[in-house]
Amino acid sequence: MTMMTPPPLEQEDDEMLVPHPEFTEGPQPMEVAQVEAPTLAENQPVEDPPTSRFTWTIENFSRLNTKKLYSEIFIVGGYKWRILIFPKGNNVDHLSMYLDVADSGTLPYGWSRNAQFSLAVCNQIHNKFTIRKDTQHQFNARESDWGFTSFMPLGDLYDPIKGYLVNDTCVIEAEVAVRRVVDYWNYDSKKETGYVGLKNQGATCYMNSLLQTLYHIPYFRKAVYHMPTTEIDIPSASIPLALQSLFYKLQYSDSSVATKELTKSFGWDMYDSFMQHDVQELNRVLCEKLEDKMKGTVVEGAIQQLFEGHHMNFIECINVDYKSSRKESFYDLQLDVKGCKDVYASFDKYVEVERLEGDNKYHAEQYGLQDAKKGALFVDFPPVLQLQLKRFEYDYMRDTMVKINDRYEFPLQLNLDRDNRKYLSPDADHTVRNLYTLHSVLVHSGGVHGGHYYAFIRPTLSDQWYKFDDERVTKEDVKRALEEQYGGEEELPQTNPGFNNTPFKFTKYSNAYMLVYIRESDKDKIICNVDEKDIAEHLRIRLKKEQEEKEHKKKEKAEAHLYTIIKVARDEDLAQQTGKDIYFDLVDHEKVRSFRIQKQMPFNLFKDEVAKEFGVPVQYQRFWLWAKRQNHTYRPNRPLHPQEEAQSVGQLREVSNKAHNAELRLFLEVELGPDLRALPPPDKTKEDILLFFKLYDPEKEELRYVGRLFVKALGKPLEILSKLNQMAGFSQNEEIELYEEIKFDPSVMCEHIDKKLSFRSSQLEDGDIICYQKAPIQDNEDKYRYPDVPSFLEYVHNRQVVHFRSLERPKEDDFSLELSKLFTYDDVVERLARHIGLDDPSKIRLTSHNCYSQQPKPQPVKYRGVEHLSDMLVHYNQISDILYYEVLDIPLPELQGLKTLKVAFHHATKDEVVIHNIRLPKSSTVADVINDLKTKVELSHPNAELRLIEVFYHKIYKIFPPSEKIENINDQYWTLRAEEIPEEEKNLGSHNRLIHVYHFMKDPNQNQMQVQNFGEPFFLVIHDGETLAEIKLRIQKKLQVPDEEFSKWKFALLSLGRPEYLQDSDIIAGRFQRRDVYGAWEQYLGLEHSDTTPKRAYTANQSRHAYEKPVKIYN
Repeated sequence: MTMMTPPPLEQEDDEMLVPHPEFTEGPQPMEVAQVEAPTLAENQPVEDPPTSRFTWTIENFSRLNTKKLYSEIFIVGGYKWRILIFPKGNNVDHLSMYLDVADSGTLPYGWSRNAQFSLAVCNQIHNKFTIRKDTQHQFNARESDWGFTSFMPLGDLYDPIKGYLVNDTCVIEAEVAVRRVVDYWNYDSKKETGYVGLKNQGATCYMNSLLQTLYHIPYFRKAVYHMPTTEIDIPSASIPLALQSLFYKLQYSDSSVATKELTKSFGWDMYDSFMQHDVQELNRVLCEKLEDKMKGTVVEGAIQQLFEGHHMNFIECINVDYKSSRKESFYDLQLDVKGCKDVYASFDKYVEVERLEGDNKYHAEQYGLQDAKKGALFVDFPPVLQLQLKRFEYDYMRDTMVKINDRYEFPLQLNLDRDNRKYLSPDADHTVRNLYTLHSVLVHSGGVHGGHYYAFIRPTLSDQWYKFDDERVTKEDVKRALEEQYGGEEELPQTNPGFNNTPFKFTKYSNAYMLVYIRESDKDKIICNVDEKDIAEHLRIRLKKEQEEKEHKKKEKAEAHLYTIIKVARDEDLAQQTGKDIYFDLVDHEKVRSFRIQKQMPFNLFKDEVAKEFGVPVQYQRFWLWAKRQNHTYRPNRPLHPQEEAQSVGQLREVSNKAHNAELRLFLEVELGPDLRALPPPDKTKEDILLFFKLYDPEKEELRYVGRLFVKALGKPLEILSKLNQMAGFSQNEEIELYEEIKFDPSVMCEHIDKKLSFRSSQLEDGDIICYQKAPIQDNEDKYRYPDVPSFLEYVHNRQVVHFRSLERPKEDDFSLELSKLFTYDDVVERLARHIGLDDPSKIRLTSHNCYSQQPKPQPVKYRGVEHLSDMLVHYNQISDILYYEVLDIPLPELQGLKTLKVAFHHATKDEVVIHNIRLPKSSTVADVINDLKTKVELSHPNAELRLIEVFYHKIYKIFPPSEKIENINDQYWTLRAEEIPEEEKNLGSHNRLIHVYHFMKDPNQNQMQVQNFGEPFFLVIHDGETLAEIKLRIQKKLQVPDEEFSKWKFALLSLGRPEYLQDSDIIAGRFQRRDVYGAWEQYLGLEHSDTTPKRAYTANQSRHAYEKPVKIYN
C-alpha cells in the first residue's frame, strides 16, 4: 500500500492516568499527584531538576506476542527507569504505556520519588503528528508505575498509512525530569503557616483550590456565615450549613478538613467525587446556588456585590446613523491565552473592534445591510475580579481538546484604567479607580487528559504567599506564585552520559488557570475581620462540640496504650439481638456495653464498675472468656479463675487474647432465682457444660434466644425437655426437636441431636448452641416455607435483598426483591419477570454493578453466563446489592447469536441520513445486511441496488463485497454507510473512470501543505477528455451548492495529502493513475472550501474530558 499523510488523530477523550494493574474497572485515580513539593522556607531556592530524553526503537512490532514489554533501563536523577508497554492494550483496545521504576522491588521501605514526564509514539512520516502525553507523579512502592492505559487507539497504531509503524518498527520516546521530594510525614501546616488544608476525596483537588480561594476572601466568608441556618439542619443536606461548617473548621481547626459533608450537600455520590470537573464551571454553579439560597435573607445580593461587573456590547454603522448596544453582567471574565503575551494583551483583544463588511455586513433596522463596527467595552468592574484563563481550547482541526501551555504573564498590580481608560465605556463612572492587586493564582499542572490543581494565595495581600495543595499548606515566595506559573518552556541541560547530550526544551505543564484580583479601593472592605461573633450561636455550639469530640478521640487515641477496652455481653444482649441483628452465634460485640479501663486496675476493682453499671453485686458475678473456634464461630469458652481475677486488667487481656487486640471480651453470667433476684453462681465442675438455647417458630419464621442451662456431660437431652418447654412457654409434654448450630461460614452446618444420647456422646461442650422447635407434623410440612431449623438457617445465610434498577435510569432504584445467593441465573430472571409482569424471562438482560464507579459494568451478564446470584453481585473483593435490568424485544439467547451493525443510510434524492440498527445472525453476509436494509428504507425506485461502504476520517476506505461475513465488521471506529449505486456506475465503459471525491481545507495551525478532510466523501464517474469545468457543473448539481458559494471553491488533485490545484481547462481523467479504484483513497479529487456543516457546540467552559460529567449541585 502506498504511504500517505495520516489524518490527525482524534485522541481518546476518556483518557485517564492510572497505574497499570491488569484490569480497568477498579478505582482509578483521575488526577495526578503533585507536580513538585513546595519549599518549607520562604525564599528557599529551587534547583533545576535532573532531566533526560530516552528513545526506544522496537522492531518487528506487529509480531510481538507478549502481553507486556519493558524497555532497557535508563538513568535520570540517579534513579533507574524503564518504559512499560502493552502492545495489544492493557484490557483495552488502545496501546497502554507507563513509566516504571526499574528497581522498585529492591528499594528500601518507604521510598518515594517525584517525576514530571512525557511519553510519545513518534510519527515517522510527519513529526507534527507524533502523539505525546504528559503528566507527573510521586512514585512509591504502591504506585511504582504511572502513565496512560488508553494512550492511542490500536487501530491508528497498527495502520501502516498513519506513520506510527514504518517497516514494522515503532519508535517510543520518554522525557523525564526528576524533582526533589520533601518528606511531609511530620509536616504540620497549621504550625508552619497558620493555615490548614482540605482533604482530597479522590479527584476533588479542583474543588479544594477553589474553596480555599473563596474562603480567603473574608467578605465572602462573612456572607456565608450570615446565611440563616438552624440547629435542626443537617450539614449533609444543607449547602449553607455545610459551607459554614467547612469554613469554621478551616478557621479554627488544627488539621486538614474533610469536604464530604459539603459534597453530600451538593447531592454528589462517590462517583462524582472521583470525577474531575472544571474549576470555572464549579465556581459558577456554586455561586449561582448560593445566590439563590441568599435570596430573602440579610445577605441577599452579597455574591453580586463581590463578583458582578458589566460590559456593553455594541454595533455601530459606519455610513449611517445607527447604533445598537446591550448591557450584560458577568461574574468572571474568560481571557484568551493563545496569541496573547499577558493579561493586558488579552484585555486588548477583548475590546478589539471588529469590522463587519463585505459578505459579513450588518443588517441594520430601516437601513438594510451596512458596513459596521462591532465591539465590547466595560461599564464597571467588580470589587473581586475573577479571570479565567483559556488554557483549554477545542481544536476543530483535530476534533479534540488541547491545553495551551504558552507563556502568559500576569502582573502583581493590574491597572485597568491604563491608556486613557481604553477598556471602559464612555458611560463608566470616572470616579472609580480600577487598580487591582493580585490575591490568588489557581494552577493546573498536567495535560488535557488529567492533572492536579492547587492554589497560591496571599490571604491578607501582604508579601507572603502560601501554596494550598490539598492537605498541605506551605509558605512560598512571589517568584513561585507568579513567574513560575506563567507557563511556556524552559531549557533543561542534558546531564547523563550515554544519552543525547544536546540541551532540550521542556514544556512547563504547571501554569495559571484562574486569577483573582481585588480592587485597591475596596481592599479594606473585602479583606475584613471575621471572628466568632459573625458565626451563628447554634453553629458555634455544634462545631465546638464536634471539635471537642474530635479532641477527645484524639486524646483517647494518644492514651490508648494505657487503657484496655472491655466489652461485656449479658443474657439481655443475646435476647435483644438474636433474630433481629444476628441469627448465627450469640452476640454482636460492637453493640454490647463497653468499658474503657486503665490497664493497671485490678480486675476485682473492675467488677465494682460492673456492679454500678448493671446493679449486679460483685459476689453474684461470674465472667467467661470468649474464644474463636477453628470453624470460625465465636463462643464463651471458660469462666475466669479466682487467681486470674486477682490480676490487673492489662495482664488478663494479654493472657486471654492471643490476637493482641486492644479489647477484652467477656460474658457475664448471672443466675436468677424464681423472684428474678441474683443468686451466687453455681459451682462448675468439668462435668458441667454451659449450653445456650434458641427457639425457632416455623409459622412466624422467627428465631429467638430463650436462655442457657448447665447440663451434666453424661446427662441426656431427654432429661431437660420439660425445662426447655418451660423456657419456650410450651406445655410440659410438648414434643420438640433439637438441633446443634455448629457453624455458618462458609456454609451452614446444623445437625439434628439424638435426645437419647448423652451430651458428651453428641460432642457438646461449653458455649455450644442448641436450636429447638416443636416437632414438625408431617401433614403440615408443606404449609411452611422453612419447616425446620436447618432450612431456616440456610435461608437466612443465603438471603440477599437486591435493588433492581432499569439500565435506562441507573441512578434510581425501581424496586427490591428478596432472593437467595444460591439462586441460579434462571431463578433470578424468573423472579424478576414475575415481579414486572413479563411472560418470557429470557427477554430480560441483566448487568452487574461496578462498586467503584457506582455505575453499571460495561458488559452485560451473558445468558446463563454465571451460576448463581452471588456471582452477579461480586466485584473484585466487594459485594454489591444492585443489579440493572432491561427488557429486550427478543430473547437474550437469540440476541447473543446476532450481530448488530449501525448503518447510516444516505438517501439518493433527499438530503437526509437515517441511522439503522441492523440485527442479523453472526454468520450473515453483507448481502443479507443490504436485503434487510431494503425493507426499512425508502428507495428512489423499486429496483435500486445498494452498497455498503466503510468511511473513516471523511474518506472512503472500502466497498464491502456482498459475500463478506459481518461477524468481523467493526462499526465502533469506522462509519458504515449504505447508499444506492447510481446507474452510471453500473456499466463503466473503457472510456469512463470512477474516482474518489473528498472535501478538504488547509489546516491553519499546520504547514500549508497539510490538509484536513471533512464532510461526506463520494464517488464520481468521469469521462475521457472531460474538462474540470464540465466536471464542476455535475458536482455542483449533485451537491446543490448555490452559485455564489460554489464560485469560491477550489479544485485539486491530491496524492499523499498534497494538493495540485487544477484549472477549468484541465483534462481530469488522464491525471488519475490506472489502479483498482476501490483502493484509491490515497489519490482523489479534492474540493477545497470552508466547512459550513454544523459543529458540536463547545462553550467556553466546556468540560475538557469526555469522562467528565457537567458539574451539578442537586440540592
